[in-house]
Amino acid sequence: MPESKPEPKPEPLSGMRVVDLSKILAGPYATMSLADLGADVIKVEHPDGGDPTRGWGPPFQGPDATYYLAANRNKRSVTLDLKSPEGQEAAHRLIATADVVVENFRPGSSLARAFDHRRLSERYPRLVVLHISAFGENGPLRDEPGYDMVAQASAGLMSLTGEPDGPPVRAGYAMGDLGAALFGIIGVTSALVERERTGRGQYVTTSLYESLLALHVNWATGYFATGERPARLGSGHPSLVPYQAYPASDGHFVIAVGNDAQFRKLSEVLGRPEWADDPRFATNRDRVDNRRALNTELNSVLTGATVAHWCGLLKDAGVPVTPIRTLDEVYDSPQTEALGMVQEADHPVVGPLQQVAFPVNFRGRRPPVRTAPPTLGQHSHDVLAELGYDEAEIARLLRRTTHHVQED
Repeated sequence: MPESKPEPKPEPLSGMRVVDLSKILAGPYATMSLADLGADVIKVEHPDGGDPTRGWGPPFQGPDATYYLAANRNKRSVTLDLKSPEGQEAAHRLIATADVVVENFRPGSSLARAFDHRRLSERYPRLVVLHISAFGENGPLRDEPGYDMVAQASAGLMSLTGEPDGPPVRAGYAMGDLGAALFGIIGVTSALVERERTGRGQYVTTSLYESLLALHVNWATGYFATGERPARLGSGHPSLVPYQAYPASDGHFVIAVGNDAQFRKLSEVLGRPEWADDPRFATNRDRVDNRRALNTELNSVLTGATVAHWCGLLKDAGVPVTPIRTLDEVYDSPQTEALGMVQEADHPVVGPLQQVAFPVNFRGRRPPVRTAPPTLGQHSHDVLAELGYDEAEIARLLRRTTHHVQED
């Protein structure tokens, strides 16, 4: 019998090295995802406090805020003062070994000048550089600093989020940061594929603003078609009715009717079969035009029984429906457990640390959470030794803690 070959690991970027010069969320989430995919990611942090999200708490778990713990697993942390000549020299030694550099330096800052992509590309022709900014490379806002809240407001997301008669609302997730991270990952992996053909690296850019515009999808095309400013719909959908959260006697649940046949089933289950033939509600177009009237009718019926009652009946009838689960219910769900989405890593201070794993499988296997988010400078000695520094040089570099103000 021929020997069977070992099954490949579900880590397609194994062997790649990424130098992470970014901080906060968009850049670190992108580099964490690259680490999940197998890349050796080295997070470079200022010796005086490191990534600001280490202090973005409570809650804390061990020495760091849980915000930091959400975007930095599977990495190694090295502390360098990138404003000092010695720190820059060490960073260049590191970059010389890298396939990818990710940074979110504020445009015009001293660090943006020191690590300008043109000089990096000239010095390291195979290097892929990802720059994530708030508003993009061009335009009147290009030099503006920005956090996710600013991006959500300026890119229109907050104008679409919230109840019709209430104030604009920030989306519960940091959609600007996370959108930029995900588009940045697409850019990096595409550039690595191109490098296989050409042998040359690439300068890749994205921003919170651009990413949020790309995620407008049907909101954008609806506006282009009508020229009308869309209104907030709460949990409602601009193109489908009923498709939102509805009140029961003991809470809220979601009904998501996607076609007229499902609406007919809904009407029958609710004991209102006449709705399916009512000219105000017979087709989805009719229902969208008469959203308020239909929702008034639905609310009057649905508040008469519990969430469990309606979800059971509607599910049996084939109408898409679900309770609105809280996070404790989500992480106690058999579905979450079956997917293996929560994994543990050993943290040097906390011990077993739970993490939400990478949401893509390869050959039916999920990339593992290999290591916990590193403590500040946890791997400085090892990384510097790998770069050829001797013990005396490492000690000298690690003593150089400064109090420079960190730049956005």
